[in-house]
Amino acid sequence: MQLPIKVAFTDFWHKNSSADIFANPLYQLLSRYFDLELSKHPDFLIYSCFGKQFLKYDCTRIFFTGENIRPNFKECDFAFSFDFPVTTRNYRLPLYHLYGHTELLASKTDDFSGFSDRKFCNFIYSNRKATERIEFFHKLSQYKRVDSGGKVLNNIGGRVDDKLKFLQSYKFTIAFENACYPGYTTEKISEALLARTVPIYWGNPLVSRDFNPDSFINCHDFECFDAVIEFVRKVDADDELYHKYISASAFSNGTDNEFVNEDNLIKQLQRIFSGPVLSQVARPGDRLKFWTHPSRPWDFSKSLARRWKRY
Repeated sequence: MQLPIKVAFTDFWHKNSSADIFANPLYQLLSRYFDLELSKHPDFLIYSCFGKQFLKYDCTRIFFTGENIRPNFKECDFAFSFDFPVTTRNYRLPLYHLYGHTELLASKTDDFSGFSDRKFCNFIYSNRKATERIEFFHKLSQYKRVDSGGKVLNNIGGRVDDKLKFLQSYKFTIAFENACYPGYTTEKISEALLARTVPIYWGNPLVSRDFNPDSFINCHDFECFDAVIEFVRKVDADDELYHKYISASAFSNGTDNEFVNEDNLIKQLQRIFSGPVLSQVARPGDRLKFWTHPSRPWDFSKSLARRWKRY
């Protein structure tokens, strides 16, 4: 009989109580495949980017991030991040998979009735520092009204309670990440695809490795935001063209991509839980090193895509 895997979680967005950990989507994913035992003296530490408690643990460290942050392999043995390439130590795990969106998108129905009666476009965000999407909101609003149901630029009289239901009332969704970086794909685009609205996407210049490029408008395919808006106007005015977008499958070839395929993910986890530690990382008492938060402005998105194309 296989013994339970002794694990601990720390430095996540939540507290370290058992109830909080049980609600953690990463814990829920792991517990579907492994017998986990929460321990104060774990064999494996799973930690994120919201603290430095991980430095107190002298065991195999597994870093997970849902933010645009690079793993530091002087401090962790393995990582689940947004980054290319996939290696024995780094597995690319886009955040949208932990929201359960992969399975939902793969099984969505083909009912597209009533799309022509929808309002034009929505915008729902809380981060005021993401200047690119704020700029795009103002530019697109010069064509038609864009309804903002979040904390930023709210123009509907209050914040919406049900985001998915709100998105379903619109033809288009401004689906912009907080920053532009190769591989950085969160739930922004997957939520729009689930709501059967056409995402206008900006963020990961390699997003077509995640989703079918026929199902969304990719800002990285255009020279500037003005060119994007001209194309949005064209799609908005042409029901047949719009229908091609709204009816396209979320994933290319109708199947999930290699990164969110759970067979691949579980194989990586099995290697970690059954194999030796591959590196010497910082241990208790070592000097703390901080991660950087790199992002790239709009002007560099195409050069970044070329640079990372080899992966």
